[in-house]
Amino acid sequence: MPGLLRGVARTAVVAGTASAVNGRVQRRQAAKFADRDAQTAAERQQAYEAQQPAAAPAPAAAPAPPAEDPIKRLKELAALKDQGVLTEEEFATEKAKVLAST
Repeated sequence: MPGLLRGVARTAVVAGTASAVNGRVQRRQAAKFADRDAQTAAERQQAYEAQQPAAAPAPAAAPAPPAEDPIKRLKELAALKDQGVLTEEEFATEKAKVLAST
């Protein structure tokens, strides 16, 4: 029986040592892989940012449309009124707008 007890004790010590070593190796590998993954992620982020176009300047405000000749516009309105497209009130309103914009 003492030989059997000694064999069981030896097996327990060997198994315990193997388990401790295995745990240590796994933690060390996990830390190494985590560092490598973090490095890879940082490199990919830098490459992504490098591919993005530089911040484009804000587009300039659209230039104001060229000022229309008020006399030409009044002639067009008078022609529309003569054709019956505009009523006298509509003509007066549009005429006032044209004259106010000058």
